[in-house]
Amino acid sequence: MGRLVPAVTRALDILELFLDGDGTLSAPEITRRLGLPRTTVHELVTTLAARSYLVPASGRPGRYRLGVRAYQLGSRYAEQLDLAAEGQRVAREVAETCDETVHVAVLEDLDVIYIAKVDSTHAVRMVSAAGRRLPAHCTSVGKMLLASLPQDDFDARVDGRELVAMTPNSITDHDRLRAVLATVRERGVATEHSESNPDVSCVAAPVRDGAGRVVAALSISVPMIRWSEEREAELAELAAKGAADLSASLGHRGGR
Repeated sequence: MGRLVPAVTRALDILELFLDGDGTLSAPEITRRLGLPRTTVHELVTTLAARSYLVPASGRPGRYRLGVRAYQLGSRYAEQLDLAAEGQRVAREVAETCDETVHVAVLEDLDVIYIAKVDSTHAVRMVSAAGRRLPAHCTSVGKMLLASLPQDDFDARVDGRELVAMTPNSITDHDRLRAVLATVRERGVATEHSESNPDVSCVAAPVRDGAGRVVAALSISVPMIRWSEEREAELAELAAKGAADLSASLGHRGGR
């Protein structure tokens, strides 16, 4: 790899400062926060403003905000995003770490659809496929996605609908489902114990887009013979990290 160009690095450091706070900065603030010479900051800000990456903040003399060119680049990046492809990439990384089956799924009505999947290399593992559809309330990814819906959206989807059972452990009572989803929201992760498959447990975490909306969930599925409370805690942390990595690739910057 070639060497880094200091002037380009400094210009990018300046632009990234605008991602925090109220989105406006003055040249003296940039100088102080980056520890650069005033003349260097002045030249870089002038150049960025000339190329429309920075513009004067309206009604705030001496302060700048991100310009339209930065928006155009971000929009082009968003247009080129492929959730399934990014999900497959991150699922592969997670699976390589834990050697268990990893899924990424999205919500459609009251079902989840797996859009990415990487298998465990163990002889005993969960059998599924990308494109498969399952009742959301029976899966950890589905619980995570249902728990992330606005209340009125959830009510519109669920009220008056039968919650079908896939195993004896499946949730079929509406009040119980609401209680479970409240716990999911509190914990930030969802679990499933033999609710869609009698021999499998799963843990899932939310995937967010650049606006902070939950657009998918990432899960790790484990045969019951390899499941334990300790393993659940380990995989919950790993699923959360994988979901955060996928969220970052979608433009999410952390927080809720």
